[in-house]
Amino acid sequence: MADQIYVGRRKTSVARVILRSGNGTITVNGKEFEHAFPEQLSREDILNPFKATETMGQYDVWVHVNGGGTTGQAQAVRLGISRALITLNPEFRPALKAEGFLTRDPRMVERKKYGQPKARKRFQFSKR
Repeated sequence: MADQIYVGRRKTSVARVILRSGNGTITVNGKEFEHAFPEQLSREDILNPFKATETMGQYDVWVHVNGGGTTGQAQAVRLGISRALITLNPEFRPALKAEGFLTRDPRMVERKKYGQPKARKRFQFSKR
């Protein structure tokens, strides 16, 4: 059986996730999970789908993620893992949906407009 790739996105980050039954090893871009995401909050964010479905340590995860920063990448990986878990077992859907792990966060950086230094900031007004 060929492994299926599940995609998760957040801001400008794109994560491609492959889930296999195993002992809970997570590989991100060829590195260990702890080296790829040094922040504890990001690591917890990625492991949350497994905690919600009580499948901690049952699956090996292979992730290729690029774009954005560590927080966006972690949340993209979380979405990809959640989508993969639902395909493996559709009964996980209510638990993951209740936690909000199946929603693609639509917030993006607003573009910079011409005649302004940033997206919304204006240059200083001078009356004279």
